[in-house]
Amino acid sequence: MSYVEMPGAKVPIRMWADPASVEEGALQQLRNVATLPWIKGLAVMPDVHYGKGATVGSVIAMQGAVCPAAVGVDIGCGMSAVRTSLTANDLPGDLSRLRSKIEQAIPVGRGMHDTAVDPERFHGPAATGGWNDFWARFDGVAEAVKFREERAGKQMGTLGSGNHMIEICLDQSDSVWLMLHSGSRNIGKELAEHHIGIAQKLPHNQGLVDRDLAVFVSDTPQMAAYRNDLYWAQEYAKYNRAIMMALLKDVVLKEFKKAKPTFGTEISCHHNYVAEERYEGMDLLVTRKGAIRAGSGEYGIIPGSMGTSSYIVKGLGNEKAFNSASHGAGRRMSRNAAKRRFTVRDLEEQTRGVECRKDSGVLDEIPGAYKNIDQVMDQQRDLVEVVAKLKQFICVKG
Repeated sequence: MSYVEMPGAKVPIRMWADPASVEEGALQQLRNVATLPWIKGLAVMPDVHYGKGATVGSVIAMQGAVCPAAVGVDIGCGMSAVRTSLTANDLPGDLSRLRSKIEQAIPVGRGMHDTAVDPERFHGPAATGGWNDFWARFDGVAEAVKFREERAGKQMGTLGSGNHMIEICLDQSDSVWLMLHSGSRNIGKELAEHHIGIAQKLPHNQGLVDRDLAVFVSDTPQMAAYRNDLYWAQEYAKYNRAIMMALLKDVVLKEFKKAKPTFGTEISCHHNYVAEERYEGMDLLVTRKGAIRAGSGEYGIIPGSMGTSSYIVKGLGNEKAFNSASHGAGRRMSRNAAKRRFTVRDLEEQTRGVECRKDSGVLDEIPGAYKNIDQVMDQQRDLVEVVAKLKQFICVKG
């Protein structure tokens, strides 16, 4: 489908979703965003749903301002994936051992490593470039989170909970892929909440329609402090995924020694972040909250849920969408609603054939709580082209 334009106070609301299928609360959030004095554009992805302040699944372009709630509290959250040389024929009949080995190597939920992971253990992106400089820059982040340094170190290379996951998948040619989803862990969340609190108290935000849409404006100390911490947290998320992927590769190498697996080029993309980009002759701050960059030829990852397909894509560079695409299937009901609606038996049925948790602790992640990923993909045919369709056979959740 091509996009649909809805009227907005200062900019049109460009939607790659059927407005009739979007809950009223999310539509009102989009209308609210369109009233912001600094806004220059708003694109809505097909996985759009209600969020805090700004919807999940929206791309907001502003001039001289940035809204922390339009980034999300898990700063830098995103996906990584890599194709391996393994095929379906290399897989064991019993997948439970492989899942267990992954869970032993990568802490999940609130778990963390006993000591900070040393990236020198690994070959590849986790061990290269800027690691020491990155941690030296921790001295410059907000004082409010300084006491979290040790915890941030131990959480580097960990999964978290909720919709974060580690999956091993097959593509349509029976090649094995490794895929994972995580962000900046607790340190990113605390930085985000700290700065949202500061923004809400600034005088220029007092007349906004929603206090959660408070912004920082350019050339102010508050904006400088936020951008410093934001970019640090985005980098934390990038390293977190790189180290997790290195740990995951290590498990695969040990478990498939005879096959001597090799790995292709890693694909990685944020879907909760800020980028400085230029459109229509304007330098803009573009926030993608539940959206990936999909510039022409750029690779991205769009996952489904723990029992459905995911997609490796290549961007088509659609500037009307600010070179963006959806970040996944998107929730169609809240976590609490999913727990009320579904049973563990439903979970077992909807994840049949997948080696994963099938208990009440992950009931809110049941596939039925999410939108249809194939329909979401169909709605953004002018944003991305599909490179590979993946189906998981192992899914690790926190």
